[in-house]
Amino acid sequence: MARITHCIACSHIPVLGYAFDHGKEGEAYFKPAFDGFEWTRRFLADEKPDVIVLVYNDHASAFDMKIIPTFAIGCGDVYHPADEGFGARPVPPVEGHADLAWHIAQSLILDEFDMTIINEMEVDHGLTVPLSMMYGHVDTWPVRVIPLAVNVVTYPPPSGNRCWALDEAIARAVASFPEDLKVQVWGTGGMSHQLQGPRAGLINRAWDNRFLGRLTGDTQELRHIPHIEYLRETGSEGIEMVMWLIMRGALGTRTRALHRHYHVPVSNTALGHLVLEPVDGTIPPGPTPAGNDATAQAPIA
Repeated sequence: MARITHCIACSHIPVLGYAFDHGKEGEAYFKPAFDGFEWTRRFLADEKPDVIVLVYNDHASAFDMKIIPTFAIGCGDVYHPADEGFGARPVPPVEGHADLAWHIAQSLILDEFDMTIINEMEVDHGLTVPLSMMYGHVDTWPVRVIPLAVNVVTYPPPSGNRCWALDEAIARAVASFPEDLKVQVWGTGGMSHQLQGPRAGLINRAWDNRFLGRLTGDTQELRHIPHIEYLRETGSEGIEMVMWLIMRGALGTRTRALHRHYHVPVSNTALGHLVLEPVDGTIPPGPTPAGNDATAQAPIA
């Protein structure tokens, strides 16, 4: 059967895509950011996952104010890089895995998650930058990708608890797929950053590093961080870190960190990266009851 072997978190900072595309990885400003991915490139070359469920947020490339799905899963065969105003990134098209994607979509919907199913869409830097950071310059991506887009752009985004529970359901779906596949789940976005207003340029190193640390081990307190804490402590765009909880939920009770990288600044953004593996190998139980978790929310600090 298919199995989730590891999970990876990675910021998807657009300027890293620019630096990568223009051969600037070795420049003094960018080199410390890129150096933190050398370990992961070697790890992926050895591990050779078959499929990545890549959790990201669209930046008005596939969706706009006319349609705002909370969770959307790509069930197509191929996804081309989007033109975000400066032409499409010069990276390969992303090959999907329609059979597994449809299986996950069916399982999630029967597990009471209302997924939007997308068969055709273009993917922007939220999805392609992590692939570049992890795989480098390639003619074709050496892995198939199932895009899972999350609304963290327009209020209201999903709660951390709902995101964690979604990946528990994804883990159950993957485990019930009969083909022998090595699957990883990647959570992208974050860490602390604000792009506009009086607090533009906000970076909270201490909060970011506590968040990274609490993705490891057996704690589940991160799933109950309220939206207002992300806004207050990590800026208006820090809410993207709920997508890291979708990554974490797949790994069961306990995790171990294989690699950790944190660097600031990259543009006006904190860069975070983490590679996790499960310790006990258990599949999260389910189904997880849906509902408002406001009464259970607790601060990280």
